[in-house]
Amino acid sequence: MQIDLRTVTIKPLRQTFDNIARRIGADKPASRYQEGTLDMQQEANYHYRPTWDPDHLIYDRDRTAIRMADWYSFKDPRQFYYGAYTLARAKQQDTAEANFDFVENRGLAATLPEDLRATVLQLLLPLRHVAWGANMNNAAVCAYGYGTAFTQPCIYQAMDQLGIAQYLTRVGLLLGDVEVLDTAKQSWMDDDTWQGLRRYVEDTMVLKDPFELFVAQNVALDGLLYPLVYETIIDDVLSAQGGTPVAMLTQFMTDWHAETRKWTDATMKTAAAESGDNKEVLGTWVTHWRDRAASALLPVARIAVGERADELTAEVVQQFNARMAKAGVAL
Repeated sequence: MQIDLRTVTIKPLRQTFDNIARRIGADKPASRYQEGTLDMQQEANYHYRPTWDPDHLIYDRDRTAIRMADWYSFKDPRQFYYGAYTLARAKQQDTAEANFDFVENRGLAATLPEDLRATVLQLLLPLRHVAWGANMNNAAVCAYGYGTAFTQPCIYQAMDQLGIAQYLTRVGLLLGDVEVLDTAKQSWMDDDTWQGLRRYVEDTMVLKDPFELFVAQNVALDGLLYPLVYETIIDDVLSAQGGTPVAMLTQFMTDWHAETRKWTDATMKTAAAESGDNKEVLGTWVTHWRDRAASALLPVARIAVGERADELTAEVVQQFNARMAKAGVAL
């Protein structure tokens, strides 16, 4: 018996869902990101207004001073929906685990000079509490923001910050012991070095405007903290003093920020381009929170670099200003 195999092309009757087709055209196939993002948030048929905030709907555009004709104008350059996000982070976690194993199995932590080890513990471990605050803030943006295109990446950001807090905990346990975590918490609560940053975190936790919270946390604070602490102090200054193992342990933070700032910059650029009013509001917010973040991070930087902290912080602020200018936000 002879069997002939042939290929048959079946033309689909429709390329995507109606709500996506209305946006991109009926004949154009949609990406998984588009199908998992566009028009996903409920727009009608709310049962009642929240009893804890009767002035607003559960999802309400009026919670923020930013005005958008279409809240789905925002696009994540990373094209993250849940599947793509988890796959990307799984690969990064594999790299991070390999780095931890490499440092631990070869005893590289023991090669750190004692003064450098103490500096790293003093600098990094209280940042666990900053990361936890960032987790809470991004969850709040997701809860009270409007439009899945804006809010969806924030819940991913929240989980990333939780992971960063856990990595910092592991750094502490690898370089010290359980007691160093208690010491770091005590420093966060009582040490004058950390009180400016602690106040910043606590003040952002009570912001009502979700877009301002996005600016204060993801744009201003993260936009200065990660380049200053991880890219400058850890990767450049301390690595030159024998701290390369620490740079390996914090590689996730460096790579993560390089990736996420593409999303934050794209979000700011879209919002600023929408209207002059948006641009003015964003400029006011960014200027205010940038100045507070720089002031709060300055004594933290002095832990590791002493008098050079002013110079290095000023360089990071200058780089941040250039980022914002490129995104269309005038400071």
